[in-house]
Amino acid sequence: MDFAIPPATAALLDRARAFMRTHVFPVEPTVLARGVAASDDIVASLRAAARAEGLWLPQMAREEGGLGLSLLDHGLLSEVLGHSPLGHLACNCQAPDAGNMEILHKYATPAQRERWLEPLLRGEIRSCFAMTEPDTAGSNPTQLRCAARLDGDDYVLDGRKWFTTGADGAAFAVVMAVTDPAAEAHRRASMLIVPTDTPGFRRVRNVPIFGHAGAGWDSHAELEFTACRVPKHSLLGPVHGGFVIAQERLGPGRIHHCMRWLGICERALGMMAARAATRELAPGERLGDKQIVQAWLAECRARIDAARLLVLRTAWLIDQHGFAAARDDISLIKFHVAEVLSEVLDRAIQVHGALGLTDDTVLAFFYTRERGARIYDGPDEVHKVAAARRILARHRPGREG
Repeated sequence: MDFAIPPATAALLDRARAFMRTHVFPVEPTVLARGVAASDDIVASLRAAARAEGLWLPQMAREEGGLGLSLLDHGLLSEVLGHSPLGHLACNCQAPDAGNMEILHKYATPAQRERWLEPLLRGEIRSCFAMTEPDTAGSNPTQLRCAARLDGDDYVLDGRKWFTTGADGAAFAVVMAVTDPAAEAHRRASMLIVPTDTPGFRRVRNVPIFGHAGAGWDSHAELEFTACRVPKHSLLGPVHGGFVIAQERLGPGRIHHCMRWLGICERALGMMAARAATRELAPGERLGDKQIVQAWLAECRARIDAARLLVLRTAWLIDQHGFAAARDDISLIKFHVAEVLSEVLDRAIQVHGALGLTDDTVLAFFYTRERGARIYDGPDEVHKVAAARRILARHRPGREG
């Protein structure tokens, strides 16, 4: 078992770290104070620098202008970029665009590629992914109600979606809608590309999260479709194949998310350690002298390192044997890393005291935006139950091992 990072990957990570130090961290306070949506000039500058540094589209194949990385290598890079809310955005591998690029790469027709994928790859437009609904359990996408009925050469959509990340300002939505209500659960829905300027498409609001409605990239919207008509050729992938495409989108996405979360953890741990080492409580006494703070630092260090090994092993397993072989591992990393993230951020805020609650550090931004890690892409409880059932199935009477 060799834990060494290959020289080419190590060089890429060094280049990414230098990019973060030189370009991203210096502008981060300005962007977070202004709001990402009001910082197009800075984002454009960061993206130009990312292209120049050879960090553009790390999630995509070389033929699409990307870096052609394995899932394992992309995971390592994602951790480095995750140290700042701007890292992935700078390299055009931010959610939800990255996942949409991946499914468009696999399923888009030539016309869909030209109109939607290629501008997305160039960073000229944004997209969103509309699956979750306010009236059905987000943890069970087989129960969706938003419907798309075929009417001649068009699909007509009616229904509601919400928590649609980045819909504010997106050029199009990939919408998962029911196209055959009578079909078995996993064959009811299809994916459709819906331009956001289509009559009948309405962004009702940006849903406030912990008091912040956000805008642009940093927003989650409620959407309404009312007799929203799109041509039949808007279908993405096979008809009634929506559930399969959604799962394909979420598989690599969980690796990307988990490694990004670990990047956040590393940033928070570094801030926690710096605060503990320098904050004076009384003459000659610093916060880091307190044993409880020392214990928090050691526990966070151990949990981050253990979580990273679990995620990297999962990425390696997927690269070597495919997603089916890693089903248990994908569930395990999803809930485990999300819990580690919550704990590390909470400890870092606690060590910073009142300062940690303010927007004077990046911690409050991370905390309010990333508490959802334990809910989106399947809540912790669903992943725990799914993994446990598969573990139990292997130990039923009559089965060995």
